[in-house]
This record gives sequence, C-alpha cells and structure tokens, in this order.
Amino acid sequence: MDNSGVFTEPHAHGACGHHVLGDDCRFCSIRRLSVCSALDPDELSFLEDMSGDAAFEEKSTLFRQEDEAFSVYNITAGVVRLVRSLSDGRRQITGFALPGDFLGLALEKSWKFTAEAVTDVKACRFKRSTFDDFSEKKPHLMRRMHEFATHELSLAQDHMVLLGRLTAEEKIASFLVTMKRRWTRVEGHELGLIRLPMGRQDIADYLGLTIETVSRVINQMQRDRKLVIVPDGIRFVDADYFEHRALA
Repeated sequence: MDNSGVFTEPHAHGACGHHVLGDDCRFCSIRRLSVCSALDPDELSFLEDMSGDAAFEEKSTLFRQEDEAFSVYNITAGVVRLVRSLSDGRRQITGFALPGDFLGLALEKSWKFTAEAVTDVKACRFKRSTFDDFSEKKPHLMRRMHEFATHELSLAQDHMVLLGRLTAEEKIASFLVTMKRRWTRVEGHELGLIRLPMGRQDIADYLGLTIETVSRVINQMQRDRKLVIVPDGIRFVDADYFEHRALA
C-alpha cells in the first residue's frame, strides 16, 4: 500500500492475467466463472467470432453513466470500479468487477453507472444487439445469465444492508471477507493474500464511510493483530474475527 492509501496490485506474477488478447476462448481460465461456461465447443467458437478483445489502461473509462449501451463486456483480467454519480455531484461506488464478471446483463438501453479501470483491464466485448440475438437462441445461456442476474440482485441486497445496518467495523470486515471469497473463486484455491488494488477512498465510497473512518478501523485492526497490511493488499491474522463480524 502506498502513502495515498492505495493497495497496489502486483505485476510480476501476473495477478488477474487470466486471458491474453487473441487467445482461443477454450483455453481462457476464467471461462468456468463466466456466462460462456454454459456453451459447448461449437457454440463457444461462434461466440468467439462475435467478440472483440478490449484493453483498458489503469484509470481509463470503459463507459460512462447514461451512455447508450452499444456493447456488453466479459471481464477477463483486472479490476473495474462501478460508480453511480448522484445529482448533487457526489459518487457512490456500487461494486467492483473482477475477472469472470459480466457487465451488461440489465436490459436498459443506457448504462446506469460508469465503469472505470482500477488496474489495467482486459475484456471480451460484444455488440449488444448481436449478443442479445445469439443468447435468445440459447436457452442454456439465458439460464446462466439469469443465474448471474440473480446473484447480482443478492449482492445488491447485501450492499443495502451493509450501508444501512452495520457498524463501520462490521462493514469493513464484511468487505474484506467478501473480497477474499471472490478472489478465491477467481483463482480456484484458497488465498492468503487478499488483493486490494482499489484505494481507501474507493472502499469508503463503497461502504458509505469517510476515508478517515476506513483508515482508522483498518489501522486499529492491524494494531490489534487481526490483519497485516502488505504491499499488495492485506492478510488475515485472525480469520475467525472477520468471519464473526462479517455480513453472512
């Protein structure tokens, strides 16, 4: 973590680098996590012909709130910040997309949030109309997309509880436990390191806290030997402490 409170992401070991632009979709290691896992090899080949590889540099924008949703995105590498701009100029971070996440499941004609690259990001990009036509002919793909949409709804409901009912300590514990579970799912095995490439301001805007509160609570957790802050994120020292305080 640097002095600005940003948990920097490692580059040497290729964290999140699950898909190289131009790779055959059959060999994409995040396919098991994504909507395209529902497709057989022939269907996958057809889907690959429909897709275009997209790469976004750190701090760049994939699309903006209220832009027309011409495309949909399957994130294959990196972390994306999802931001909702409020009428008074404030922002609310509604989530973070990781490899395997799909942006564009909702049927609205325009984006309801802005997507910003926290790290360098790679994605498979599909023309919205072409992807919709393809998916309508594939009931098994539609079922998989419905599962994703249901999961997103569950996350949104959890986020509402997190914002409104939990203490600052419980909010931060819930966030860290959730990120640990999500990275474990991406990597396919239990992780000791919880990568947090987003800054503390991002965490604060996601949890509905001030950056001062986030810093105070995390630093206190480290003083109490509940976690240790490392250059690429954090490591749990007392995992039971977090599981008992996190939103179930």
